[in-house]
Amino acid sequence: MTRTALVLGAAGRLGQCLTEAFTQAGWTVRAQARKPLPRALAQDPLVQAVRCDALDAAATAAAARGCDVIVHALNPLYTEWDRLALPLADAAMRLARSSGALLMLPGNVYNFGKELPSRLRTDTPERGDTPKARLRIAMEAQMRDAPDIDSVVIRAGDFFGGPGSGTWFDMAIATQLARGRCVYPGNPTLPHAWAYLPDLAQVFVRMAQRRDELRGHHRVHFPGHTLTGAQIQAAIEAHMGMPLRSAHLPWGVIRLLAPFKPMWAELVVMRYLWERAHQLEDPALAQWIGAVPCTPLAEAVRATLPSWAGAARPSVPIRV
Repeated sequence: MTRTALVLGAAGRLGQCLTEAFTQAGWTVRAQARKPLPRALAQDPLVQAVRCDALDAAATAAAARGCDVIVHALNPLYTEWDRLALPLADAAMRLARSSGALLMLPGNVYNFGKELPSRLRTDTPERGDTPKARLRIAMEAQMRDAPDIDSVVIRAGDFFGGPGSGTWFDMAIATQLARGRCVYPGNPTLPHAWAYLPDLAQVFVRMAQRRDELRGHHRVHFPGHTLTGAQIQAAIEAHMGMPLRSAHLPWGVIRLLAPFKPMWAELVVMRYLWERAHQLEDPALAQWIGAVPCTPLAEAVRATLPSWAGAARPSVPIRV
């Protein structure tokens, strides 16, 4: 019997990876997005485009009808979280309640606050000491406390890979590669949690396939790749076949201009993530899905970087 998933935010970076992963597993996907889907997804016979705003209650309710799973992959801009994060979460919960579908949410490490410990487990205490931490804690608490909704939070680190842009990897680390520089946002010796999106999408599909056993609320951690900045740079250098100079994100300039640039102000608040070593752990995830997907770093970097990066060569020797 064909199973059906509604992906909210299907045109986004994670949404596209999820839609592709579900259809490759034989699911029908109702792909909600305000803008047209990429051609490859739009032409997939297992994809049904749902062109509407996620807050359009009537249109989304019709799309959710008969679904086995609803994935809340909507992610407002940092500057829009206060206005949209909870309303979008409420809308996703209403859809799960009316359809009886399993609600799935990609979680992040914000819940653990500014002093997040180095090892983040499913029982690690949450700490709402930043605005975004409080919002994420509230979203997940609503799901956990809803007696009439089955739900699962799949927590992951910073995204990389997949289509489009908008992650720390492509908006910081890779911005100066053509000039022979690797820009890292924090201390390059500290471990940092990363999630290669095609791997994360596979975790969602495999958890969704256990839908009948997922009653009530669950949360799991996707370990992904735990990498230092130095390890990332070494992987990029190996792919490009050239050494790179290490560069740092200009936090002083960002902080200075933050009062005039709302997005930069939000980045300053989240800088702590680059000053605290952390990794995600969850031995129980394998009990749900078997072997946890983890694409080798070299392969993930090759798929993530622009096509020119593998052919780039410095015009003069670079000292690292």
